[in-house]
Amino acid sequence: MYTSSFEYVRASSLEEASSQLQQFGEDAKALAGGQSLIPLMKLRLSRPTALIDLNFIPGLSGVRKHEGKIVMGALARHTDIADSKDALEIPILHDCAAGIADVQVRNRGTIGGSLAEADPTGDWAPVLLTLATEVQSVGPNGTRTTALPEFLRDAYTTVLDHGELVREVAIKIPPKKSGGAYIAFKRCAPVYASASAAVQMTMADRDTCEAAHIFLGCVGLLPVHAAEAEKELQGRKVTSKAIETAAEAAMAAADPQSDMRGSADYKRLLVRSLTKRAIGVALRRCRGEQVEVSHEYIGRS
Repeated sequence: MYTSSFEYVRASSLEEASSQLQQFGEDAKALAGGQSLIPLMKLRLSRPTALIDLNFIPGLSGVRKHEGKIVMGALARHTDIADSKDALEIPILHDCAAGIADVQVRNRGTIGGSLAEADPTGDWAPVLLTLATEVQSVGPNGTRTTALPEFLRDAYTTVLDHGELVREVAIKIPPKKSGGAYIAFKRCAPVYASASAAVQMTMADRDTCEAAHIFLGCVGLLPVHAAEAEKELQGRKVTSKAIETAAEAAMAAADPQSDMRGSADYKRLLVRSLTKRAIGVALRRCRGEQVEVSHEYIGRS
């Protein structure tokens, strides 16, 4: 199906893009990677009166290390992040970026667009919630910085007002003896996950967990904070039994809905398995091991 007609504007700055969005009104949309917006337009589920193209704005696609943070421009593609040596300082970022959909989507999709969309089945939100993440935005009232937990309000809903756009995403580099992992379960690479688990840990010593952050994806309207699972690890020896108990607590925290990707009970079982595996990988990375992570797929042995 063809899209409905719309005006097209190529913005040269975020300030200009913000102004154009206000000028064209509430039905105007910003175009970044377009991986969510364009399919909706082709199905005529979204009918914007104007598209304000952000892709030709300079300086928005970099990934850099700055003052103890990894800073990613809003137009940084998933591939840019997966290939970034700076982003590798936080391995969970590579897990996420390298595992999103297929190469075509990774080459077009952007970090800013993903967070602004706030899709409950998206990959970035649960990962970045395990870290100290801030989102800087530009709008009619100037620039503001928002911590990610406050940035995300509900499914497909953020603090962004109409005409307000993401400029960059900044993640504080965790302390030494830290490690994380992100693992999702999918039917195949291009589709959304049935469930996912993001784990970030810091160890006091080789066996004792100082801090743990666990968020679950695709099993709630927002990423689910598995706080009770974190308590099973923090201040304790990370034994096989502790990992099992934490995984059980994560399963209890999940609030999935049955759909084409599986029943609610099936997704809870996935959460337990994925959390257990992610904790194991995070622990090994805390200890300095180089561990490769890949998502789980149906039929993979």
